Amino acid sequence: MSEPTDGRPDAGDEAALFQGLRQQLARAIADQPYWAERLAGIEPGAITDRRSLSALPVLRKSDLVALQAAAPPFGGLTRPTAGKLLRLYVSPGPIFDPEGGGRDWWGAARALEAAGVAAGEIALNTFSYHLTPAGAMFETGAHALGCAVIPAGPGNTADQLAAIRQYRPTMYVGTPDFLKILLDKADAAGIGVGSIRRAIVSGAALPPSLRGELEGRGIDVFQCYGTADLGVVGYEDEGDGLAVNDGLILEIVRPGTGEPVADGEVGEVVVTRLNRDYPLIRFATGDLSRSLPAASDGRPRIAGWMGRADQATKVRGMFVRPEQVAVVGRELGISGRLRLIVKRAGEQDSLLLKIEHEETSIAERAARLLTETTRLRSEVEVVAPGALPNDGKVIADER
Repeated sequence: MSEPTDGRPDAGDEAALFQGLRQQLARAIADQPYWAERLAGIEPGAITDRRSLSALPVLRKSDLVALQAAAPPFGGLTRPTAGKLLRLYVSPGPIFDPEGGGRDWWGAARALEAAGVAAGEIALNTFSYHLTPAGAMFETGAHALGCAVIPAGPGNTADQLAAIRQYRPTMYVGTPDFLKILLDKADAAGIGVGSIRRAIVSGAALPPSLRGELEGRGIDVFQCYGTADLGVVGYEDEGDGLAVNDGLILEIVRPGTGEPVADGEVGEVVVTRLNRDYPLIRFATGDLSRSLPAASDGRPRIAGWMGRADQATKVRGMFVRPEQVAVVGRELGISGRLRLIVKRAGEQDSLLLKIEHEETSIAERAARLLTETTRLRSEVEVVAPGALPNDGKVIADER
């Protein structure tokens, strides 16, 4: 496989990744006021492996709104000033996202290459080019591989079908459901779209039924997972799940904490991105996934998107958050799962905290800790280790 990632360390090379992280930490502490304050007391040279990552604080995606409002435009997290960046985006929240210069800044080329894309191909890019980065994200990746791009964006299917008929693109880039719309419209209009041999999809669910229908029409489908802050995080290739992209250190942690979960356990995706323009350190995405066995080359793999980790819910007029439940586990020294179940009983909200533990005697103390943390009373049930589902849920709202 060639190297389209412009010098980013290979995701399977832990030594190179952590060397790059130490350099990034030193730069951030030296010339970025936000990171200098946030990383005060951190010695970059001490961050040598995944175990030492826990010394670094977690930055939550949900924190960006307040940070950017206090210090426009990017909360002090970028190195260049806004006028020296390439593109400036607005994502829902609103969250303001930068794009810097250079080849394949978002890391999309690796995902396209893993799908078999080669120089000289033509991509129909149906991701939005309006204020959000997905369109440019995959366009720059295609350009890095030497491909031409039809900047279609979403909608306007008549013109898109005309472009397919005229340019005969070999790949589709966009959401899987919009591809089905295009194919159905093409069938109804009698327009041949057989030039499209592969689809690189993201941004929406890909149920097995939809994948099967698309592949039944002769299109190889490859899924990606990414965010507007991090670019392409993982991509589908020939292996199980998604391969982690280059230049990223990906952790799976217990929701509401920065504590790694055991291999295979569902938890929140936390990513450190090695990037000079927008260095994100232990960035908590709010997405759930789980780790899979690494590839033969050491590249980490994840199961893909499995839901949202930010499970905050309102109970009796007060918000309860996963990090509050995590306080109980931390204070009790519990390594197993905890789940706060919210129900309705007699037209009132009720709480039941289930804890995986061998000793039932901790129930009383757990109830007291939860009340101190949330100001809400809860029943506590201690269950056997492994009894709770491995789905990443810390708060289950069953009302």
